[in-house]
Amino acid sequence: MSSGFFKKVHEVAKLIPHGRVTSYGAIAKYLGAPGSARMVGWAMNASGKDPDVPAHRVVNRKGLLTGKHHFNGTNLMQQLLESEDVEVFENQIQNFDTLFWDPMKEL
Repeated sequence: MSSGFFKKVHEVAKLIPHGRVTSYGAIAKYLGAPGSARMVGWAMNASGKDPDVPAHRVVNRKGLLTGKHHFNGTNLMQQLLESEDVEVFENQIQNFDTLFWDPMKEL
């Protein structure tokens, strides 16, 4: 996988609507690379400070904020989600099934 894959991941992430979340695996599956969820995580981390890539909206398949340690500050990922009215309790997205955005269905 190359930086071309990372670019595709970033393009999909940019389409996640405000107040919705998706998973690393859902993006990987949409890009035809099921089983590459970890690579999607690396792509999110590589998005760095690009404000156009809403990496905070990408979580693990159970709705856990597993990538939070890649954000500056202790709770930045959670704060960004909460600013979009996404409720987080103990690093877990509440109402995950309702808020889940599936690129296979939405795009």
